[in-house]
Amino acid sequence: MERTQCLIVGTGPAGLSAAIYTARAGVDTLALGCDPKVAGDYDIDNYFGFPETVTGRELIERGMAQAKRFGATLRCEKVLAVHHGDNGSFVAKTDKGEYEADTVIIAAGVSRMRPGIANLADYEGKGVSYCVSCDGFFYRGRKVLVLGEGDYAANQALELAAFTPDVAIYTQGKAPEMSQDFADRLAAAGIPVLEKTVTTLSGAPALTAARLSDGGEIAVDGLFIALGQASALDFAKTLGVPLRGAFIHADHDQKTDVPGIFAAGDCVGRFLQISVAVGEGAKAGKSAISYLKEKGLTGRKKA
Repeated sequence: MERTQCLIVGTGPAGLSAAIYTARAGVDTLALGCDPKVAGDYDIDNYFGFPETVTGRELIERGMAQAKRFGATLRCEKVLAVHHGDNGSFVAKTDKGEYEADTVIIAAGVSRMRPGIANLADYEGKGVSYCVSCDGFFYRGRKVLVLGEGDYAANQALELAAFTPDVAIYTQGKAPEMSQDFADRLAAAGIPVLEKTVTTLSGAPALTAARLSDGGEIAVDGLFIALGQASALDFAKTLGVPLRGAFIHADHDQKTDVPGIFAAGDCVGRFLQISVAVGEGAKAGKSAISYLKEKGLTGRKKA
């Protein structure tokens, strides 16, 4: 397992800004993420220092080049989960490997994907969960569904298989997008992937059944939401980071209540602008540097 002093989840404006600060300070820095939303061919004309319009793609490319110039490592890998490791470290699992880090900066933006279930909110905490690491234990030997179509859903389903043999993935009508490796592992574990859509939930006082778009109904005790890619909130919940509604709670210095975990950008839910994300990324980077110095970890190198 490769290790780094600072792992940054997300390569948008906040993540790259944090990487520039940590790498420039001599901290081993690894930033993971692919194609941030801002990196499109659309115009930005309100960013400081650019009298002419700049595209989101060009702005991100410039930020990546700058972070690399200071020694940061940037990789296009999808982060599937971040867990507590040994001796205060953290472990991130991606679609390509695993990494151990002394500190983590969450800058993964916000997820806007919804499963399209009319009464989903009625069952959150009563059968509906977004975190296998948090809640999988409560479904030992029970029937559970994972909603999602990609590697994130596959990883969640495989983690659930440690608690119960009765696991299935429903893609909400989408075509499966798992990598071949995950598809093979699901097949070996006997976890079916079905292009079915859950529309409503039922049961009292907790979830007992799900109605499907084809008119059918199935018995189910637990429903785990894992649409698209893992989001900042998914990582926060797994790590025990407090939330503020749909956002991560972070203080003025971008510190969360979990030592060694920082958050910046859209995932903290302030003014959702590139300029703000860049500033918060800088503060998160500075706070991570201070944390590493306080813990005497600045001299440690990658394995």
